[in-house]
Amino acid sequence: MYHVVRFAELQSYNCVILLIKIVYMCSHVVFLPVIFQQEIVSLQFSRKTVGVIGLGRIGTAILKRAEGFNCSICYYSRTQKQESKYKYYPSLVELASNCGILVVACSLTEETHHIIKWEVINALGPKGFLINIGRGKHVDETELVSALLEGRLGGAGHDVFENEPHVPEELFGIENVVLLPHVGSGTVETRTAMADLVLGNLEAHFLGKPLLTPLV
Repeated sequence: MYHVVRFAELQSYNCVILLIKIVYMCSHVVFLPVIFQQEIVSLQFSRKTVGVIGLGRIGTAILKRAEGFNCSICYYSRTQKQESKYKYYPSLVELASNCGILVVACSLTEETHHIIKWEVINALGPKGFLINIGRGKHVDETELVSALLEGRLGGAGHDVFENEPHVPEELFGIENVVLLPHVGSGTVETRTAMADLVLGNLEAHFLGKPLLTPLV
């Protein structure tokens, strides 16, 4: 459970840092920072519309944190979650068209490979921001780079990449991008919980008891 909390916290951090970092963008982008007496005014995370792809444990944890910033919440998944209070969009393009920050938090399957391609990026648009904490292959990275360089996408924050450990060189030179290593589990509490879970599974196995986290 600790790793779910950490990934959700990292996503919130990624959003905030990305919006703060955008100190200069092309003139046709509406969300330009304003400079008053040499003070750089950045964008705020609060009251944005946040959309999440995948409403599993991590996706749900992300949205709960976004609620703390008074964000409007919406999501896309293969099926609508009847128990969810969040607004559901039946298509990914529709979700991207109606949110300012789009977070990728789904599992990687054949169906979700390159789920973020030009149609979705164009729907998100020059005012929108893409956060990928899922898997690198969720995003068509060539299209992502093109959209950022051409101003068709407002910004991006990623801690996973399509051809890891290689990161497109162009991304390092783009101001409205935040890049992180995949360190969502990198806290003392989370790593301790992970070690305890391994020991708990080993103990259960050798005692002939059901595993805590059996492989399905």
